[in-house]
Amino acid sequence: MKASDAIRQRHSVRRFLAEPVAKSQVRFLLDIASHAPSGANTQPWRVAVLTGDSKQQLCRQITEAFEAGIKPEPDYEYYPLEWQEPYLSRRRACGLQLYQSLGIDRKDKTAQKAQWAANYRAFDAPVMLLFWMDDVMQTGSFIDFGMFLQSFMIAAVDAGLATCPQAALAEYALLVKRFLDIPAEATLLCGMALGYEDSEAAINQYRTTREYHDTFTRFYD
Repeated sequence: MKASDAIRQRHSVRRFLAEPVAKSQVRFLLDIASHAPSGANTQPWRVAVLTGDSKQQLCRQITEAFEAGIKPEPDYEYYPLEWQEPYLSRRRACGLQLYQSLGIDRKDKTAQKAQWAANYRAFDAPVMLLFWMDDVMQTGSFIDFGMFLQSFMIAAVDAGLATCPQAALAEYALLVKRFLDIPAEATLLCGMALGYEDSEAAINQYRTTREYHDTFTRFYD
């Protein structure tokens, strides 16, 4: 598969088949992703791979915190504190597409909350990954980590697997770090669902739009 095709085909999958993913396959994808560039070759990525009982236990703890109304406390602010255009419109359009694919009315807060809770189960994918970096690393390592994550997801497409990168899995950061037995000072960046796509599921059918390069690029000759 050409890299350009894999990049275009990649999309966030939110319904997976029950088919398990071999641990050897996950190891292969991680080894491919490890070739991503990083400043001064620091390779700041740290990864936890959860399946089976471990995944179920952590997902249950996060879900219980959410259902109890406990306020999320992520290690960093992922989104703007005050939304502005064009980002606000893009966010709304994305959410509208998701809920429309499920037939959820925008006023149905109960159904929306139930769908949001699926984030904390990694959408019931057979594999959940969590990503963090040591507390000595600084903002530049976020760039490195982004390239690592994209490399992993593109390699997954090439292997016939599907992913969904998830900021939501890092919302209850201290809870997750306690479960994984990693330092509280570490920076939990995000999680990811991994598995085989349920290509028949309605939620996997919609695609978000992308801006043409002329809208975000300036050429200086």
